[in-house]
Amino acid sequence: MKAVIQRVSRASVSVDGEVVGEIGLGALILLGVMSDDTSDEVAWMASKAAELRFFEDDEGKMNLSLLDLAERGLAPGVLVVSQFTLAADGRKGRRPSFDRAASPGDAEPLYEEFCARLDALGLRVERGKFGALMEVSLVNHGPATFVLDRSSASNRIDR
Repeated sequence: MKAVIQRVSRASVSVDGEVVGEIGLGALILLGVMSDDTSDEVAWMASKAAELRFFEDDEGKMNLSLLDLAERGLAPGVLVVSQFTLAADGRKGRRPSFDRAASPGDAEPLYEEFCARLDALGLRVERGKFGALMEVSLVNHGPATFVLDRSSASNRIDR
């Protein structure tokens, strides 16, 4: 599982010109599900995303997580957008291979589980539309962008 997490002032996702998800202060998470991912990867990624300290504290240091902001009553939003292209392998040729991406039937339940885990932690979760052609708009605050990678095929990073 791979995630690109961007600290945003605001973000939205539209399908066919209609906004389907929108947040103010918070995080836009582009989530790529790999073919060998399980609930273990989902649990790790959701916990890591919620606890990653990438918001500034009163001294201007990145010491606050989404959960910390929620505890302070700032109600951060999380916009989660499925993005199978994060599974791309471009090492050979000029066309990326998506062999590592989970099939839609396998990926969608894990995507939904990821969103549900964030929601269960008390975060306000908005979603893109799984499998749709989406237009994502954001104002990256910082900019601050982080790439997290956790798959059963890679070395596991423990908390």
